[in-house]
Amino acid sequence: MPDAPAQTPSSQDRIVLLTGHLARARVEAVMAEIGGRGQDGRTFQWKVIDAGVKVAALMTEEIIRRRVSLPEGATMVVVPGRCRADLDALAAHFGVPVRRGPDEVVDLPAFFGRGAAVPDLSGHDLRIFAEIVDAPDLPVEAVLAKALGLAAQGADVIDLGCLPDTPFPHLADCVRALKAAGLRVSVDSADVGELRIGAEAGCDFLLSLNEDTLDLARAVAAVPVLVPARPHDLDSLIRACRRMDDWGLPYLADPILDPIHFGFTDSIVRYHAFRKAMPAAEMLMGTGNLTELTEADTTGITMTLLGIASELSIRNVLVVQVSPHTRRTIAEHDAARRILHAARRDGALPKGYSGALSALHDRKPYANSAAGVAAAAAAVRDRNFRIEVVEDGIHIYNRDVHAVHTEALPFFPDLGVETDGGHAFYLGTELAKAETAWRLGKRYAQDEPLDWGAAWDRKAEDLTRLKDAGHTLATRRQKAAPDATADASDPDAEGAGPADAGGDAD
Repeated sequence: MPDAPAQTPSSQDRIVLLTGHLARARVEAVMAEIGGRGQDGRTFQWKVIDAGVKVAALMTEEIIRRRVSLPEGATMVVVPGRCRADLDALAAHFGVPVRRGPDEVVDLPAFFGRGAAVPDLSGHDLRIFAEIVDAPDLPVEAVLAKALGLAAQGADVIDLGCLPDTPFPHLADCVRALKAAGLRVSVDSADVGELRIGAEAGCDFLLSLNEDTLDLARAVAAVPVLVPARPHDLDSLIRACRRMDDWGLPYLADPILDPIHFGFTDSIVRYHAFRKAMPAAEMLMGTGNLTELTEADTTGITMTLLGIASELSIRNVLVVQVSPHTRRTIAEHDAARRILHAARRDGALPKGYSGALSALHDRKPYANSAAGVAAAAAAVRDRNFRIEVVEDGIHIYNRDVHAVHTEALPFFPDLGVETDGGHAFYLGTELAKAETAWRLGKRYAQDEPLDWGAAWDRKAEDLTRLKDAGHTLATRRQKAAPDATADASDPDAEGAGPADAGGDAD
């Protein structure tokens, strides 16, 4: 993610944007369109400086120090998002703040406030209970390992699911082990005896009690989740909640979400009716009856359910992550709660805050236009292949070739790599990825993975150093050892650096 400018630029600001040979014209054109005007209408001065490499992603801290001199009066430097450099060290060198801008030139207007500002998604007010449904069948060590994994994905409370007619002799040991690890714990059982064991072992919450079993809440410290005494009996839930209020004891109320075709719509109405009857009550919604029992991608389901929770001030959800298609649902709930919290704070629609739940399609899938690609292709003077995806298809170009197709395989006759297995393999994988991006409408960047939002774990990157050579380039360098050192030392060398930076290296 790009850095946010320290503040909206003012007329006193003189901002320097560093870039490479090939992108300079595009950066200048986009900045000219902005007109040096920020979100509040104040203008600022700007200048684009070519750092002396073909493409910005090949700039390093050393190259910038050696090749860039700032004009007098400069107040800030902006480097491209893929530039690998220590920004604090550069700031100390130049004596002005150095910020990381967006990966793509097309996103510069938003960076300077001519669109949505970089959103603050650090806050939320929703607690995630993550259930381990097979806890009775697992040893304590396995339960703890699973719990720590769920917490790493965003769970705030680990729910130990008890199974009907299944002994759980190590329940207390599990609770104590999780508490010793610093986790909050709930015990989920229809057996009051198991709930009592969990409470006496130190669990924080009990799922679930109803008006017939409510007396346990007066005997233990754990906070109960209250449910209807009988399916769909909202009145019994309200009576139980009012008794807890009379006793001055805390609780969470769950009217129970039912699966589609088994009372789903009526259950949504129950949540709404309960909120009207009990406006101050803390509530919980179990989302698993929809995410687990509906064969559909869970990102949209999760956002919709948490949107209902946001509107009804439901601040607790019970999440199940068992079916293979729900393998990322805790991370999805975590992303959704942050987006919705930010949107509610801003009095805005939950749009434009994050693409974490837009796993298949991007709002802004294209970083360039066909005309922009044509201009870039005309400026290329080397044999390195560049790949870009724009609305009319996939473009691949170098000084000799500029081909456009909507599938990967038709490119092969145009590329002249029949006798270069490593190169052909690399281009094939990149073009297949580009085809996927074009068909789905996703942002593509050569040598970068497609961004699947909360549906995957993206590797953390060290943005202070260049990427290591990929498999095909590393193999090529090993076979041509005498030339490898020279190739690695020259940022503009044929095949050096990532392909989106002017090379076609893996």
